[in-house]
Amino acid sequence: MQSATSSSIGLNVGPSGRAIAQPMDVDLLEALYQHTSLERVSSAQYLAMSLWFLERELRGFSSFFKKESLSEQEHGFNFAKYMIARGQTVELEEVTKPIQEWKSVQELVTLSFQMEADVTTSVQQLYSLAERSNDTRTTVFLDPVIDEQIKSEDEMAYLLGKVKFANNDPSALFIIDNELNIN
Repeated sequence: MQSATSSSIGLNVGPSGRAIAQPMDVDLLEALYQHTSLERVSSAQYLAMSLWFLERELRGFSSFFKKESLSEQEHGFNFAKYMIARGQTVELEEVTKPIQEWKSVQELVTLSFQMEADVTTSVQQLYSLAERSNDTRTTVFLDPVIDEQIKSEDEMAYLLGKVKFANNDPSALFIIDNELNIN
């Protein structure tokens, strides 16, 4: 009995040379690249926020935003791993310099909430693109990402509400900082 070879069964391979079961839509792949970049930019921005708080002796806030930075970095890596699993080559774009100065804690946390909302919008657009191209693999990959984004938005909205209520009162901000340092 003769063994089947990849040429005799018409094996599809992606740009990376890996075997693939389903090619990826070009627009979806480009959107995945852009989203991966957004996650990396968010990671850099959260790191800058962490450092800003550390410079102001607010270690709880600093620790919170450092965790956010690492989380966004992991999300970007997970998107890259997914593209590799689908036979693609990952193209990384340059990460822009993050904002490093804010007028208030509230301004910074407001930006954080907006960043989470932007990431959620990006994931929703990816989901729509995947559905339009009948790419069930990608929608299944994105389902837990959407759940996590909803939780991230909720957590950032909660922190923003507390910071708004503190109204720049240093005593109240120190209480929030202490709570974040415990978590």
